[in-house]
Amino acid sequence: MRTTITLDPDVEALVEAERERTGESFKQAVNRLLRRAGRGRSSPAPPLPLLRGKPIVDVTDVSAVLAALDDERNAQRNFP
Repeated sequence: MRTTITLDPDVEALVEAERERTGESFKQAVNRLLRRAGRGRSSPAPPLPLLRGKPIVDVTDVSAVLAALDDERNAQRNFP
C-alpha cells in the first residue's frame, strides 16, 4: 500500500535515528517500528536499580505506606 502521511518532527527524528542505527531504508524502518508498536513492547523493561540499605516501609502493606506518608507530612508541618 502506498500512502502519504505527515510525521511530527519528533517522530521523524526517531525514525531517522533508527535508520542510522540499523542502516535500513526509511520504508523498512517505519514498517519495522510500526510492527513492533502493534505487538507491544518487544523487549523486557530494564531492571530496576538495586537500592542498598534497610527499607523504610513494606510497600506491599498499603496502610504502612500511608502511615509513613502521614508521619512525614506531620514532621514537615512541625518544622518552623
